[in-house]
Amino acid sequence: MIKVIIAGFKGKMGSTAMQMVQEDADLILSALVDPFATEKEIDGVPVFTAKEDMVGFEADVWVDFTTPKFAYENTRFALENGWAPVVGTTGFTPEEIDELVALSAQKKLGGLIAPNFAIGAILLMEFAAKAAKYFPNLEIIELHHDKKKDAPSGTAIKTAELISKVRASQIQGAADEEELIAGARGAEFDGFRIHSVRLPGLVAHQEVIFGAQGEGVTIRHDSYDRVSFMSGVNLGIKEVVKREQLVYGLEHLL
Repeated sequence: MIKVIIAGFKGKMGSTAMQMVQEDADLILSALVDPFATEKEIDGVPVFTAKEDMVGFEADVWVDFTTPKFAYENTRFALENGWAPVVGTTGFTPEEIDELVALSAQKKLGGLIAPNFAIGAILLMEFAAKAAKYFPNLEIIELHHDKKKDAPSGTAIKTAELISKVRASQIQGAADEEELIAGARGAEFDGFRIHSVRLPGLVAHQEVIFGAQGEGVTIRHDSYDRVSFMSGVNLGIKEVVKREQLVYGLEHLL
C-alpha cells in the first residue's frame, strides 16, 4: 500500500486526485494539506494548513496541485522529508528542475514533475516533435480556464522544448513584420510562437499548427474534464516509489 499526501486538495485538481486515491485499493490517503482548509480531518484523514506541521509525518508520496508560487518550495520540502513528489503544478524554471533532480538523486527518491498528466497530451507532444522534423514552421496555441495563473502553460513549454530538440533553429514570419499591438504575435520560442488563451468554460486544450508550401497539419488534444488527468497521476504515484531520481515529464514513466 502506498501512503499518499495531497497538497492543494481544496482546488479542482486536488479534489479530483483525492477522490481517485480514495477509490484505489492500492493507495492510502494519509494526509491533506491546504492553507484554506477549515477542517481538522476528513473521513478520518488528518488535514493540515501548514506543511511545516508535517515534518516527521509518515508517508510515501506527496501529490502537489497547489500554485506556481509555491511549487518549487513544496517539492523541495517533500524531498527533504522523504516523500516522493508527484507534481502537477507548473511554473518551474529549468534551474529549479535541475536543482530538484540533483536533490532527489542525493536522497535516492523518485519523483515526477508533469506539465500534463493526460496520456493524450503526452502523445500530442511526441507526435508534434516527430512532425517538426518535416514541418519546421509551426505555432503553438494553448487554451485553458481563466483561473490558470501561468502562461504559457507547462504543456506548451514542454512541447516547445521537445520540438526545438529536433527542429533546426530558424526565425519564422516576415523579416519586417510589425506588431501594431504589443504581444499580438504571441511569445517567441526558438523562432516560433506560442499563444495562450484564457476563457471560462475551458479546461486544458492545445494545438500545434504546422505549415508548408501547399499544405498544413494540425495536431490537437482536448481535456474536457479533469478526470482525464487521473490515470497519469495514478501511474505517477505507483511509479515514483520504484525509482531513485525525479524526472520531468510523464513520458519518462510510460
